[in-house]
Amino acid sequence: MILSRNTYLEVDTKKIKSNIQKIIQQYSQYTYYFGVVKANCYGCDDDTLQLTKVISESGCNYLAVATLEEALKIRKQLKEIPILVLGHIHPEYLETAKEKNITITIISKEYAKEMMKYNVKGLKVHLKINTGMNRLGIAKKEELKEVYDICSKEELVIEGIYTHIYHAENREDYLEQINRFQKITSLIEISQIPIVHISASEALTKYKKESYINGCRLGIIMYGFTEEKDLQLKSPVKLVSEIIQIHELEKGEVVGYNGAFKAEEKTRIGVIPIGYADGIIRKNTGRYVYIEDKKYPIVGNVCMDMLFVKIDDTVNMYDKVYLLKDNAHIEEVAKYLDTISYEILTQIGSRVNRKYI
Repeated sequence: MILSRNTYLEVDTKKIKSNIQKIIQQYSQYTYYFGVVKANCYGCDDDTLQLTKVISESGCNYLAVATLEEALKIRKQLKEIPILVLGHIHPEYLETAKEKNITITIISKEYAKEMMKYNVKGLKVHLKINTGMNRLGIAKKEELKEVYDICSKEELVIEGIYTHIYHAENREDYLEQINRFQKITSLIEISQIPIVHISASEALTKYKKESYINGCRLGIIMYGFTEEKDLQLKSPVKLVSEIIQIHELEKGEVVGYNGAFKAEEKTRIGVIPIGYADGIIRKNTGRYVYIEDKKYPIVGNVCMDMLFVKIDDTVNMYDKVYLLKDNAHIEEVAKYLDTISYEILTQIGSRVNRKYI
């Protein structure tokens, strides 16, 4: 691996494996553990699929992705593990999914009818139920019964059924979605469907498993992000770069585009070779990075390929800079940018090498 900038996302695969094993041990009453590896494992994987392989070897016996393209990329290297596409696939590509043994999601009656124009006999499907998020899925029991009958008549393999919890922090909202799921599925024999999965990372830790559910989806929790501290999950991800030049500014001198930072006194500035093309957007100005466990602020406008940090006399050339030090820091940055940890990870650009330890 060439690290010409000494800039990389460090991913500790041993910690991710440990996290997954702890989760499965704690919530052992499930049969199916879906490892959600969409968006290159939330931005942590690369074309080698090294992390996807770790997840599949650590106890996740099913993988879930957002697109058919993601599924096909995985299938080239992982021939046997089942893969579910959670998102919409245009019906003209369903025969490819069938050929590559990829499971697809049926989102509506209209979609099910459109599918029948193609050779889909034997295709494995999961039925998506809309219990209130109003993104994808079937929201009425009569429509679900019709879809179920279409699939049975056309000899599709109805392998699973699921919904997505949109507000797991709120118990009333969660229970309302569970009740809707039960009502919407009341006209079909849900006991005849092999896999029923509802809870994802957050709901998994907050609520008791319903008797008819036998699957759960592991997403951000695999990376140690959870409010369930008793699990003692580890922080496996760091975004690392280094100081490549140091400037000694006099009072009144500026830094970067538009002179956005002006020195009010003698100031040391460190230049770091990472920028908004790598996912460190300009709004990061003002938040902190870590050098030798000490916090230093990003100043001036973030450039496409570089950014600036106000440093002190203890910092030297080629010192390591942690733009994302651990989960606590990632959450701190997410709060500063008014977003969530998912977005911080997934926006890290592809030209930042992933380094697995």
